[in-house]
Amino acid sequence: MDYLYVFLGLVLLVVGGEYLVRSSVALSFKLHLSKMVIGLTVVSFATSAPELLVSLQAALTGFSDISLGNVLGSNIANIGMVLGITAIISPLAIDRDFYKLNWPVMMVLSVLLYFILKSGLEISRWEGALLLSILFVYLWMLLKRAKNQRETRPVDDSIDEGLSKSSIAKIILWLLIGGVALYAGSEFLVSGAVSLAESFGVSERIIAVTMIAVGTSIPELAASIIAALKKEKAISLGNLIGSNIFNISSVLGITAIIQPIAVKSNEVLTNDIFWMLGFAAILVPLAFLPKKMMIGRKRGFFLVGAYALFVALTILG
Repeated sequence: MDYLYVFLGLVLLVVGGEYLVRSSVALSFKLHLSKMVIGLTVVSFATSAPELLVSLQAALTGFSDISLGNVLGSNIANIGMVLGITAIISPLAIDRDFYKLNWPVMMVLSVLLYFILKSGLEISRWEGALLLSILFVYLWMLLKRAKNQRETRPVDDSIDEGLSKSSIAKIILWLLIGGVALYAGSEFLVSGAVSLAESFGVSERIIAVTMIAVGTSIPELAASIIAALKKEKAISLGNLIGSNIFNISSVLGITAIIQPIAVKSNEVLTNDIFWMLGFAAILVPLAFLPKKMMIGRKRGFFLVGAYALFVALTILG
């Protein structure tokens, strides 16, 4: 049954990713917003929902290692596995918003999380509220920038013009189908993966930072691959950066407000957090050296290789 759950979860997540991208592109037409903004809001929030549910449930039941490991592992997987695989399939062009707003916010949140965890060995309720407030400020800045750029932003001919005729009812239906499929798929996948991992006697933290993190990152992988194949490259990159921002600010923020998250495993501060910071930081040199504003196949293979090394060292360590 565990293998069946994993397979069914993967199928549902791919279907959910397809409908989520479709509804996001259609919504961008209706709101006259850039695809990057849609990827950073609608897609990111929906694909971060599995992380939120897993982390909240784990914190409430006393398994804070799973709460933290899930978010740290998902952020590592989003860049190492998801971005790497997506770039291998289709090289990604980088929008200016990447280094002017999105990446700096992700990096600031990542560093802030490190100091929060190191200082008190937990995320308290007020610290959770701080993380969540940063998300609201970021979204306000994002939407303000999009509004200012609306008149001057060139039309992108690569998107499916047929989606511009989609009705609001159809967009909502697609979004609901995508959200439900992603939720159900993540539940099946995580349930099966955890059961399989526990049968091998692996610790909760390792389960969370590898198995569960990969499981809850499958929506990002499905949405990004589908977007890349459709040449929706702005959504692919925006989805990943946005998901990492959402994971720290909303997933850990909301979870900590409801139930403070304690650091129970020393490896969280000596291993996992540094891998997450490293994968976040490496995006800038990858984006600018040697060919600027492009993450191609070679860099994709590098990211996937680095992620495989992280998983191997984490399990063996």
